[in-house]
Amino acid sequence: MRVTSWNVNSIRQRLDHLLAFLKDEAPDVLCLQELKTTEENLPVAEIEGAGYNVAALGQKGFNGVAILSKRPLEDVRKGLPGDDEDSQARYIEGVVSTEGGGVVRVASIYLPNGNPVDGPKYPYKLAFMDRLTAHARELLALEEPLVLAGDYNVIPEPRDAADPAAWEGDALFLPQTRAKFRQLLALGLTDALRACDDVDGRYTFWDYQAGAWQRNKGIRIDHLLLSPQAADRLAGVTIHKSERAKEKPSDHVPITARLDL
Repeated sequence: MRVTSWNVNSIRQRLDHLLAFLKDEAPDVLCLQELKTTEENLPVAEIEGAGYNVAALGQKGFNGVAILSKRPLEDVRKGLPGDDEDSQARYIEGVVSTEGGGVVRVASIYLPNGNPVDGPKYPYKLAFMDRLTAHARELLALEEPLVLAGDYNVIPEPRDAADPAAWEGDALFLPQTRAKFRQLLALGLTDALRACDDVDGRYTFWDYQAGAWQRNKGIRIDHLLLSPQAADRLAGVTIHKSERAKEKPSDHVPITARLDL
């Protein structure tokens, strides 16, 4: 089973790229972030025409997450528990059956950016991370294959940025942010890429500004975190870097984990 995460940075603007990816790569599950549209305006017919079921939590102009699956999605949860007043569309999860008769639980996560750090956005980011950790603890107790996929807006280590000094003071790289991410991993989750590839210079995001793509000034902020039951079946990880070279691309590229499920 191939599970992919991709911040498409507007599903409607990137629809042609999305449909081409579904045709060419055919992931079993694709977790999308930053849809930037409501559920009513999602291109559901086009996605279903490509052979995928859709579960989404949309928001007009901002945020938005979705799970696309070749197989039916069950036990769908929209929104991250822990704050009933949080109206931002940043979390969705569901259960997908496998060909072998088992299941895998998948979440699509768009963690807050958190900038500027001297305003309310950074405390919201940290609180969201605490809520995610609490919910992940509950999900891990189910002892089933679990993939927490998404744009975490976290640079875990200096080697996950081409120019770490440029990110000092940024919410994505602050020590407190990275500590919260380590707390999440410490529950027993595995960073899929690092389990397969320990080489520096593996990035998933290149800014549109200052020639970041052309100069390979990237960062790694899109992650696939696996429960022990999924990590035991991890066969490999691919970063689809070529997507960033297309005309009018997202500033993120897809990342795929291959699981023997």
